[in-house]
Amino acid sequence: MKIRNQGGVEKIEPQMAPMIDVVFLLLIFFMLTLKIVQPEGDFNINMPAVAQSQTETPKLLPDFKVRLVADGATGALLEVRYGQRSLGNGPPAFQLLQQMIRENIAGSPYADEVEVEIDADFDLNYEHVISAVSACTGQVQQGSDGQPEVVRFVEKIKFAPPRQSTRAATGG
Repeated sequence: MKIRNQGGVEKIEPQMAPMIDVVFLLLIFFMLTLKIVQPEGDFNINMPAVAQSQTETPKLLPDFKVRLVADGATGALLEVRYGQRSLGNGPPAFQLLQQMIRENIAGSPYADEVEVEIDADFDLNYEHVISAVSACTGQVQQGSDGQPEVVRFVEKIKFAPPRQSTRAATGG
């Protein structure tokens, strides 16, 4: 019987290629299963208690609500209402609406925060809604150089959910 390496110790070294393969497979696995979540912003800040009356900011400008009433049968404009005030119908009503909004906003530093809500009947012709939006957003004036320029009143306009015409709903 022959004994191998009788005098020396056989050196066993681990193979590096399979180890590198396993490390790369683990790296790919963790990269693919990683879910990146943004921090939720909970910083646990303890703020001092403030009385309720001090936290409310006063209303600097009124809410602007424009109501457009339509004839249920034809979709024609019957009435333009600004708040509780009736302005009539047709182009003079939109000019009056524009004038009232300009007067209410004039000189206010909070004019860019004003929001107009337009509540139009479902059956109203679309051209009247566009006229109301145009009257609320601004007007064209002659500039100092003689060129026309647009003067902005309101940047934010929202629409109330559509509803049936009040005249059509009441049968009038």
